[in-house]
Amino acid sequence: MSVKQKRPHRIAVVAFHGVVPFDLSIPCEIFDRVSLAGRHEAYQVCVCSESKTVKAGKFDMRIRNDLGFVAEADTVIVPGVSDLNAAVSGKLIDALQTAASNRARIASICSGAFILAASGLLDGLRATTHWATAPELARRYPLVSVDADVLYVDNGRILTSAGAAAGFDLCLHMVRNDYGAAAAADAARLAVMPLERAGGQSQFIVHAPPGSPGSLQPLLHWLELHLDKPLTLLDLAGQAATSTRTLSRHFREQLGITPLQWLLQARVRRAQNILETSALSIEQVAAMAGFGSATSLREHFARVVGTSPNAYRNNFGGSQAV
Repeated sequence: MSVKQKRPHRIAVVAFHGVVPFDLSIPCEIFDRVSLAGRHEAYQVCVCSESKTVKAGKFDMRIRNDLGFVAEADTVIVPGVSDLNAAVSGKLIDALQTAASNRARIASICSGAFILAASGLLDGLRATTHWATAPELARRYPLVSVDADVLYVDNGRILTSAGAAAGFDLCLHMVRNDYGAAAAADAARLAVMPLERAGGQSQFIVHAPPGSPGSLQPLLHWLELHLDKPLTLLDLAGQAATSTRTLSRHFREQLGITPLQWLLQARVRRAQNILETSALSIEQVAAMAGFGSATSLREHFARVVGTSPNAYRNNFGGSQAV
């Protein structure tokens, strides 16, 4: 979606009996925090249901909007369901299939993937859900390629996320796709959470306490300040006062990726920010982000973001960009 459109991007968050309240609140929190300086309202978020009252575990919710909004939405989000054996409403399935035929973007959080699968929207696609329920999703829906080792999967118009906090990562990923890295970063700061993790990171992540010897926080902070420098794995290990083998193990345990993968992603994020907020040449952007050459920037940027730096600037560049 272009940032130049005049109306806000319409998001329908679906509520139903047995919905997981935490999952439902994630898109409401993230998308409502997105602001575009000097531009239109970014998102219009609407919670909708076929029932006026929705039973959500320890409390009931009053829902003002019916499923009619789903057919008009640009994005439809299906939160997790607490009881995987509960029947999926035929009206909800019809609404999701109508939204898909209207080419809406449809995303699930956690066990909401079971509802997308029941609607036939995941057939032939790769998808994820909470690691504890992934085997059951694969058993029930053999046409779905279930990947339990990632935070989220983006198939273009159909997206799925793992459990709990991975829903934040997925929503920030969609904000980045819609309005750029700066908008996603601002929303993350307002929500007092880190920038979204890459979708391919593992669900099985162990975070060391900030003050512990194994914590990567001091090193990550140092790296953010030195992204423009030519850094090797040996440089990183030296800064952390540890061996390359131990450092790599800590990265895998705490972040689910290697040190050099993290460094590449951080440099791409830096390049995105510069492209959005400046008119610097691609060569200058490459130098400031630590890629060394414009050719290297283009190669890595296309692999991570899926487009070229120039195309990204044309879509998301601010008033200073040319």
